[in-house]
Amino acid sequence: MTTLTKEEVISQLQLALEKQSGKAVSIEQAGSWYKIDGGKSVRFSELESMHTQYCPTQVVAEAKTMAPTKAPVKKQPSKKAKTSSGGLTPKQLWRLKLENTAGHQTLPRGF
Repeated sequence: MTTLTKEEVISQLQLALEKQSGKAVSIEQAGSWYKIDGGKSVRFSELESMHTQYCPTQVVAEAKTMAPTKAPVKKQPSKKAKTSSGGLTPKQLWRLKLENTAGHQTLPRGF
């Protein structure tokens, strides 16, 4: 049997619990604890034991076919600064770092 990721275990357990109860079941994560329908908090190891108990092989196969496939994320090569002295100053290095990060970034005070 292949090892499953946390997301796969949670989604398969959620499907099995929905089939068993006949209503929608939500599994929420709060830190390293998980709550099933807002009930008692349990650790992931308890979710794994529930998974082996409730999930027959058909639910595992259904979850794999229902799971969306993610396209691999391509990394863009970083921009390289050209200087005549051969190295970057701390200000130039910081500006390059801010240009290559996503989101709204600003220079620190004093720059």
